[in-house]
Amino acid sequence: MLLQPAPKAVRKAMTLIKTTEILADLIAFETVSADSNLEIIRYLTERLEALGARCIETRDATGAKANVFATLGPDMPGGILLSGHTDVVPVADQDWTTDPFQMTERDGRLYGRGACDMKGFIAAALAFAETLDISKLTQPLHFAFTYDEETGCLGAQNLVNDLSERGIVPDIAIIGEPTEMRVIEGHKGCFEYTTSFVGLEGHSSAPDDGVNAAEYAARYIGKLLELRHILKSRAPKGSPFEPPWTTVNVGRISGGVAHNVIASKAEVAWEMRPVQSSDAELVRSTLSDYVQHTLLPEMQAVHPETSITQEAVAEVEGLEPMDENAARELVAELTGANGTGVVAFATEAGLFQQLGVHAIVCGPGSITQAHKADEYVEIEQLDLCCRMLNRLGRRLIA
Repeated sequence: MLLQPAPKAVRKAMTLIKTTEILADLIAFETVSADSNLEIIRYLTERLEALGARCIETRDATGAKANVFATLGPDMPGGILLSGHTDVVPVADQDWTTDPFQMTERDGRLYGRGACDMKGFIAAALAFAETLDISKLTQPLHFAFTYDEETGCLGAQNLVNDLSERGIVPDIAIIGEPTEMRVIEGHKGCFEYTTSFVGLEGHSSAPDDGVNAAEYAARYIGKLLELRHILKSRAPKGSPFEPPWTTVNVGRISGGVAHNVIASKAEVAWEMRPVQSSDAELVRSTLSDYVQHTLLPEMQAVHPETSITQEAVAEVEGLEPMDENAARELVAELTGANGTGVVAFATEAGLFQQLGVHAIVCGPGSITQAHKADEYVEIEQLDLCCRMLNRLGRRLIA
């Protein structure tokens, strides 16, 4: 006589099977950051609305990119948020052995662009929702699926601003980036800028008659290097990061046309990786003051149409480890983790933390597989994620 599996075992199996099926669908959407993600957002929204979810869509200025924020359960403050980004990095010039936009199973792995970064988590979150008894939820269960994380967390910034205006602040956010299901409580921010200098060209034999944009760019870089030294002394006590302080890097310098021409244009591409938001503010305010009160007045004294402008390529807030973090405690309990860690890569978690949400990063797969040809997620990793979410479900209906 065959024994029937226990309901708990059935739910676990159902969640993993459904996760795999949904992941195949998600991989088939070619959501490279340069392209629209509206089709995958429509797919996710329709499945969530079929469960009774209340959905809010926010779009970028072009209308071609969208986030969806969905809520299941009671209409009340707080709740748990499961979050992931829908965009993926390009596959151009990568040597794939499989079709990157068709999921392939081999040797216990599921291959495809975005399999681990991070459509695997999105699939598990959606499958989890579809196996829940929604009517028994005692607190809200939120889902946030965003655009353009890979190009600067642009979608999440838009979403967080919208949630702030609406007064929606979940208690806890789980961002499912690939951490091999380790509980990650911190990462540095990533602030990238391009600073452009417009001077006045002329013959190099009369340098005082022109405004050398390259020279002012060099002085600007000098101030950045001064700040780098200052930031080392501001490392928080017990900082878990390596290095423990906020870093500054000058990635590219360009400008000028010839040896004997005063450079009329120059450009500096640089970044900082803050360990704390106060460091980012120090760098920005110091540079702004230096430009407005020293460099620019000198340039415009010679030629009033000279300028210094700055483009923010990305401003991704770091996730600062906190003494009290309800998300850390919850996810450690759900996964059975004995400790937490920090990572070098940036995520959307810091943006939710800035909103006032207790945030943590934990998801299936390894970051070492992300952005590479033949990206994959191990089925075992997806199973661990599904088990974590099933345990979360039991808490939500307790």
